[in-house]
Amino acid sequence: MKRLGSLLLLLAFLSAACAGPSTDAPTRAPTVSPAPASSTHTLTVFAAASLTDAFGEIGRAFEASHPGIKVSFNFAGSQALRTQIEQGAPADVFASAGPSDMDTLVTEAHVNKSDVQSLLTNRLEVILPAKNPAALETLEDLASPGLKLVLAAPDVPVGKYTRQALDQMNAVYGNDFGSRVLANVVSKEDNVKQVIAKVQLGEADAGIVYVSDAVAAPDLKTIEIPPSLNIIAHYVIAPVAGSSNPGLAGEFVSYTLSPEAQPVLAKWGFGPRP
Repeated sequence: MKRLGSLLLLLAFLSAACAGPSTDAPTRAPTVSPAPASSTHTLTVFAAASLTDAFGEIGRAFEASHPGIKVSFNFAGSQALRTQIEQGAPADVFASAGPSDMDTLVTEAHVNKSDVQSLLTNRLEVILPAKNPAALETLEDLASPGLKLVLAAPDVPVGKYTRQALDQMNAVYGNDFGSRVLANVVSKEDNVKQVIAKVQLGEADAGIVYVSDAVAAPDLKTIEIPPSLNIIAHYVIAPVAGSSNPGLAGEFVSYTLSPEAQPVLAKWGFGPRP
């Protein structure tokens, strides 16, 4: 009997061990931590194509001094950027290669006149392919028959300045000099960087761009346009009135005018504020 009792006790113990956990115990769901909200804010800057290299460097410095801020650039011809803002494209800051496009936005209430700041100056320069296949040496050579010349379109600030400079050259090289140069134009580009690209690719014998663009393309040869025949471009900058980050936009504008940023602009070939 003792042996039978021991056997029954052992069987009861084994049965309890094989049974699963009690279904009466509540089951706790795994804890899921909520995804952290993004702490990064984006500042969108519409800037003239000629500012690409300089503003890229300035933007990185601004981000470094403003943790959590990402500067996103839209570089194009000033006239194209103005049209995008007019059509409602989201922008916080507009930097134009001339005052006319900014003035239009002021008239249309996209920019407050009191917010517009003078940013810098620029000048024109002739660029040539590295091998200079047309053997150009002087400004007067731009009127040589058969030359392939690429310029920015007349509604692009640098294109407008170029045509003003050609008008001034008429007094030195003959009344029809400008028209003879324009007769050699094989392409009219939407922004200055496209002029640079056409010359670099050998699709043109020469182009006319800003000095700053020539600095950014050291592989190209250049012909200087003397001050008496050159045009000084005045760049302006302002926050956009519809900015979703007005305070930050104002800080970026102030930063571009600061002692930290102005030497960067000078390094890339831009002149001082007028």
